[in-house]
Amino acid sequence: MKRILLMVLKNFFFVPYGWFKLCWYASHVEKYTEEERYKVLKLIDRRAIWGGNLQIEAHGVENIPKENGFMFFPNHQGLFDVLAIIHVCPVPFSVVAKKEVKDIPFLKQVFACMKAYIIDREDIKQSMQVILNVTKEVKSGRNYLIFPEGTRSKNGNHPQEFKGGSFKAATKSKCPIVPVALVDSYKAFDTGSIEKLTVQVHFLPPLYYEEYKDMKTTEIAGEVKKRVEETIRLYAND
Repeated sequence: MKRILLMVLKNFFFVPYGWFKLCWYASHVEKYTEEERYKVLKLIDRRAIWGGNLQIEAHGVENIPKENGFMFFPNHQGLFDVLAIIHVCPVPFSVVAKKEVKDIPFLKQVFACMKAYIIDREDIKQSMQVILNVTKEVKSGRNYLIFPEGTRSKNGNHPQEFKGGSFKAATKSKCPIVPVALVDSYKAFDTGSIEKLTVQVHFLPPLYYEEYKDMKTTEIAGEVKKRVEETIRLYAND
């Protein structure tokens, strides 16, 4: 909370403008292209990161597929994760978010601006419909992000199990699967510190359909987790 307060205080004059702009775009998504909405998100995100005494270090941006219609699968450390990735990702993407975070102020508007899908993991029918919707949109060229752990790790740079079901939309759409390793993202909001912090975002080489077509989703989940964990071990200090 201290860092969020710092973000607001350092952006004191920008906050009313940025909040109004974000809410306007979130309420009028059909009036703007995805690129226009993403540009607004990156502007607000950049100011928030500056205000929060944060630095985002990007690695492997060249691994992001050149053609749209792919999916990111990062480890999940906290509420800052999506903001860190937006800051360094040059192409628009949307997210599949759990219902527990859909009403958090600011994130609610960000998700609306991204035309994100909210998933209720306790409602199997609704979850399956989200998977079908995401599959259809990825096939049409939209990019998506899903956290395969389902919920954030309470152990910092040590990911939990990656769930096979998280990869169903990717396998159904036959799209590139891009593992993303986040390092120290949890320290942004979960430690109570406002000291300067560097968060690392590592875009790893994609798994293409030819590579995973004969694998079960649980095997894909295990492979993606292995690659993410190996990267975190190389760069994390804890």
